[in-house]
Order: sequence, then C-alpha cells, then structure tokens
Amino acid sequence: MMSIKIYEFKNCDTCRKALQYLDQRKISYLKIAIVDQPPTLAELKKMLSYIKSAGGTFKNLFNTSGVQYRELNISDKIKSGMTENEALELLSKNGKLIKRPFLLTNDAGVVGFKKEIWEGLKF
Repeated sequence: MMSIKIYEFKNCDTCRKALQYLDQRKISYLKIAIVDQPPTLAELKKMLSYIKSAGGTFKNLFNTSGVQYRELNISDKIKSGMTENEALELLSKNGKLIKRPFLLTNDAGVVGFKKEIWEGLKF
C-alpha cells in the first residue's frame, strides 16, 4: 500500500484545498500538523531531492510569505551564504518556515498545492 503523508497547517487555505483534493478522490493519507511535528531531516532531504530533480533548490522549501521567514531575515541569510545543511537543520525544527502543504508519497514529493502538478502524481 502506498503511504502518503501530508504536513499541513489548519489555518492554511492552500492546505485545505489540497486536503479537499485528496478527499474528493478518496485518496487516503496521514495528516500531520506541520507546526507541532515538522518533517524530519530525512524527509526534508527526500523532498529536496524531488525539488532538485525539477530544477529547484533548498530555497523552494521555505514558506517565503510567512511571518517568521521575514522576522528571521531568511532571505538575507540565504543571500549571504546559508548552506543547504543549515537550511535543512533550521526547517526540521520550525514547521512555520516550511512551504505547505508538504506532501510525500513513496516515490514523489511536492510543496505547495497546484492542481495541475498534483494531477501528475501517482496516488
């Protein structure tokens, strides 16, 4: 059986749309509160490998519209040389900094919800 994990935030409209998408298609998943239980370092590394294969970087893991992203000046830290390992370490300890929803399947991973991208996933 395929295991699907979706890290989400209950007050996030995008997360609600993603959950609704899964529910409408009767796709079972494990829902995890991203703030209470952020993805593990291993899960973040796995997600990053999917992001890189699509041409992205660790920057794509960040919730750039979040308050903490601005308060912690993450953009400046990235510009001044934050390493991938430093970013992953920070993200593994602070779910509010992670772009959500954060969806992992056995063989895929996506951050954010774009219906056309999710349509291409094998559930």
